[in-house]
Amino acid sequence: MDLIPANTKDSVILVVDDEPANVKLLQKMLAAQGYRNVITTNDPRDALPLYQQHHVDIVLLDLNMPYMSGYEVMHQLKEQLHEDFLTILILTAQNDRDSRLQALQAGARDFITKPFDHQELMTRLQNNLESRSLHLAVRDQNKLLEEKVRKRTKELRDTRLEIIRRLGRAAEYRDNETGLHILRMSNYSALLAKAAGFDERMCELVLQASPMHDIGKIGIPDAILLKPGKLTLEEWTVMKTHPVIGAEILSGHNDDLMVCAREIALNHHEKWDGSGYPAKIAAEQIPLTARIVAVADVFDALTTSRPYKHAWTVDEAVRQINDTSGSHFDPMLVGHFNNVLPELLAIKQRYAEPEPGIERQQSSY
Repeated sequence: MDLIPANTKDSVILVVDDEPANVKLLQKMLAAQGYRNVITTNDPRDALPLYQQHHVDIVLLDLNMPYMSGYEVMHQLKEQLHEDFLTILILTAQNDRDSRLQALQAGARDFITKPFDHQELMTRLQNNLESRSLHLAVRDQNKLLEEKVRKRTKELRDTRLEIIRRLGRAAEYRDNETGLHILRMSNYSALLAKAAGFDERMCELVLQASPMHDIGKIGIPDAILLKPGKLTLEEWTVMKTHPVIGAEILSGHNDDLMVCAREIALNHHEKWDGSGYPAKIAAEQIPLTARIVAVADVFDALTTSRPYKHAWTVDEAVRQINDTSGSHFDPMLVGHFNNVLPELLAIKQRYAEPEPGIERQQSSY
């Protein structure tokens, strides 16, 4: 009677027993059942290297051996192969309760006493191999599902970020048709957030929320937003309402992204010395996310052409940011800005856009 299904006969079996006669008997029995990959040793010190070399499926292990006991072999295997599914079937003449319990606690999956019944051994061997096969199949399936979830999560993240960027671009579109400002300043912001000590999750949140910083510009008339000359006091008063408009657009939802985006939209024009708008709050009253975006937004605004101004050089923009440290900007963040400037310039280059050839004018950013 063939007790072993064909799909288990390729299993790799390692026999560890110091008695050569026992090993020969097991080899004969296993060969009679059609097993083709049986590895044996009389020295328990060889168990670990043989297990690793041959990707063993099951170990038939004696307990009472010289040099190392079966318990020590199991401890060594568990210690070195903690991520693997160890399938160990104990074959021993020690049939007392304490030995069985100790073996099972040490990591054995099953226990048979010598002299053993041939059919019982083959049945237990089959059951253990099938259990291992099922475990590995479930593990592989879980890995496949995890990869699908990871891929789908990335797709959702990318879609979400693209929608956010397009919303941000909607506010910028009338005076910045390429939308590259959104890509630059959001990546600047994430880089500064990392330099300021934000963890990976918060850096990602800043990356996704910052594109909506000027969403309130949707509510500003073209005649003001696109005016090539200096704004009148009344026009400037209207322009300064866009943070509040943006905050209102983004309010009403407690999702972390929306909360962060609202915080940035409302506060990114506040200044360290309290002279900003709309609330004239100062220093650490201004949320750190908004202080970060303020630096990133101004740096990109200064170094990018607009219908009403020519781009400043990088040196001019860096000088301006440093000159206004402690008045416009958080001095700590200006320090981080200087430290990561090479990386900022790499982002600027990656998302570069051509400058129109117009006369340079002072920016009010």
